[in-house]
Amino acid sequence: MATIIWFIIIFGTIVIVHEFGHFFFAKRSGVLVREFSVGMGPKLLSTHHNHTTYTLRLLPLGGYVRMAGWQDEEADIKPGTQVTVTIGDDGQVVRINTSDRLTLTGGIPLVVDKVDLVNALTISGYVNGDEEDARTFTVAHDATIIEEDGVEVQIAPEDVQFQSAPLWQRILINFAGPLNNFLLAVVTFFVLALAFGGTPSNSNVIGGVESNSGAAVAGLKSNDKIVRIGQHEVASFSDIATAIKGDKNQTVAVTVRRGDTTKRLRVHVKKGVLGVYSSRDTGVVNAVKYGFTQPWAITQQIFKALRSLVFGGFSLNKLAGPVGIYTMTSQVSHEGIYTILYFMASLSINLGIMNLLPIPMLDGGKILFNLIELVRGKAVKREHEAMVTLVFAGLLIALMVAVTINDILRIF
Repeated sequence: MATIIWFIIIFGTIVIVHEFGHFFFAKRSGVLVREFSVGMGPKLLSTHHNHTTYTLRLLPLGGYVRMAGWQDEEADIKPGTQVTVTIGDDGQVVRINTSDRLTLTGGIPLVVDKVDLVNALTISGYVNGDEEDARTFTVAHDATIIEEDGVEVQIAPEDVQFQSAPLWQRILINFAGPLNNFLLAVVTFFVLALAFGGTPSNSNVIGGVESNSGAAVAGLKSNDKIVRIGQHEVASFSDIATAIKGDKNQTVAVTVRRGDTTKRLRVHVKKGVLGVYSSRDTGVVNAVKYGFTQPWAITQQIFKALRSLVFGGFSLNKLAGPVGIYTMTSQVSHEGIYTILYFMASLSINLGIMNLLPIPMLDGGKILFNLIELVRGKAVKREHEAMVTLVFAGLLIALMVAVTINDILRIF
């Protein structure tokens, strides 16, 4: 149960933070965000504020943001649909109900003949289904529509659709999701450095000595500064590992400075380990530095893994899907809050980078189409973009199925 809860928290946080990036910059760019959902599946609760419907849904698996025109928007209402329209004081339609879950008091029943909620903003049909009582109503720009599942969202006129925003703003909106994933990692590592006594230092000063280790037996102490191991000069903590590399079970000469004195000790290396811990760097400045350096180090590791995947031979074992992530969550969930948050930050960076790959359907693919538009001076036709996106969506789904099956087989 603990694993399930942590999986929901980690995965949900990463996805919601990602979607909030798209949401925030869309709002700032004048693009209508029709819905911001926490969770997936059937609606539990919803509220409408400042032109956006906020919903809480049953399945606690991330969420989504629904921008006007971001994906191809089919007509909200098909001809022949039975709806109810509410007329405002100015004679315009302010509310359209297509759901049988809700009844609009005082509304006009209408069997739809034609509808245009993007350009003309009109709806035509037959009142009470009477073909002799055909009417055309003007729809208010900010009218809402109650969809079949009972969620009420605003209609999406062309001027507030995604493609109506300037190109630079559309690029920023597409980039904002991954950007938020990177910012989540930066903030998380900053908090970890502040809340858990700093970060491991690369100094050659000993922060602690492991009990019963060769270092402890030889008399090494905290705050000793290691300056030499054998023939190797030691200027940083990482130099220690280099100096004893290959010394699995041998005794080495270690020169340390303790205060104003220099001591030369004989230390038995057990299984390639000297038995000392690094000191820790503390303070706000160090925490800020760690907030950026650690994400950068993880980013380099991810790019190294991508190069291996592309040039070192493709293998499903180099990939992990939801089942693989769940398995990793199960492992870290028993290792304390520090490890859990570290894992979440690392996964957030991974998601951000993967989403920036220039693959249609991903954010990077959308940015690629934006850049093509920048070069050509005109946008790729929406039907062409949709076709390419559909093909790659099928390939990604097939890959995800294969990765998931492989993850399950690895478990057993």
